[in-house]
Amino acid sequence: MKKFALALVLVFCFACVASAELTEPAKLIFAAQEVGTGAYSVSAAIQGALLKGLPAGSTIDLTTNSPGGVGAPVLIQRGRADMIVGNAGPALWSYEKSKDDYQFGGCPDVRSIAGGLGHAMANIMFTKKFVDATGCTTMEEVIEKKVPIKLITKKNGTLGELTAERVIEACGISVEDFLKFATWEKTGTDAIKSGIQDDLYDATIDHVDAGQATTTEICLTHDMHFVQLKDETLANLNKMGYAPIVMLAGTWNKQEKDINTMGSQQNLIVPASMNDDVAYALAKALCENKDEIAAAVASLKWFDPKTAGRADLNGAPLHPGAAKYYKEMGYAFE
Repeated sequence: MKKFALALVLVFCFACVASAELTEPAKLIFAAQEVGTGAYSVSAAIQGALLKGLPAGSTIDLTTNSPGGVGAPVLIQRGRADMIVGNAGPALWSYEKSKDDYQFGGCPDVRSIAGGLGHAMANIMFTKKFVDATGCTTMEEVIEKKVPIKLITKKNGTLGELTAERVIEACGISVEDFLKFATWEKTGTDAIKSGIQDDLYDATIDHVDAGQATTTEICLTHDMHFVQLKDETLANLNKMGYAPIVMLAGTWNKQEKDINTMGSQQNLIVPASMNDDVAYALAKALCENKDEIAAAVASLKWFDPKTAGRADLNGAPLHPGAAKYYKEMGYAFE
């Protein structure tokens, strides 16, 4: 009887240790972009879910000082926030590259909690007028033949502009060599739209979610050709930190075929110094409240806890606390 009672005590104690790893309230700062942006909506939805996984008395203060997904790792590295929504590709580049090699590099202390928070994709479009005039339908063909092409994208420091750089490099040429036969204008979304509609430019490259307003309007008001990258180019983008994604037929007006492309999905990044138990609780809360965040923001319906720990969806290394949760659940993680 005594042995049985002792066994019950041991089981009870083990259960308490296993299920009560985090007891002290956490006080966290969550950097977001300005109110009204899509990034703010995503951050606000995630904030509510994360609080459900933290002890009573915990707080997550939402600020509006995020520079966006490209600069997000720098904010974490400098200790300006405890968490921020970034993107897998930029998180990887900031982690791996030095400041000399990459403007937002030198961030070895950035870690990720979860990736795959969205369904964004690289989208390359030529005008039909350019295709008819040159016969070129792919980026690889333009580069191989050195066809003069007028490219327009978003400004420096945006993921759209960086994605255009990566696409060019993935085709096997440096941006410097590309500009020996091509021109490249970097500007705002309104100028991109009007420039394409007025036939001032031949092509645009962006990193967007389905339904993005500028791309939608361009495709409704102008005949566009949707560019399919070759398998080798896609593989190169994958190595750079992008993940495979399909731009389904009908995503844009007159897009009749599926396009295999790459995307750098949003992730939740934190400092390496974050307490393991806090990181574990954040990963658990995010995954176990998937339906709630998906109901709040449409793009979050693509979030899948079973793949949230994948390297190509996180970019920066997983925080050990988050990795512990994925391992316990039997989910993929790297």
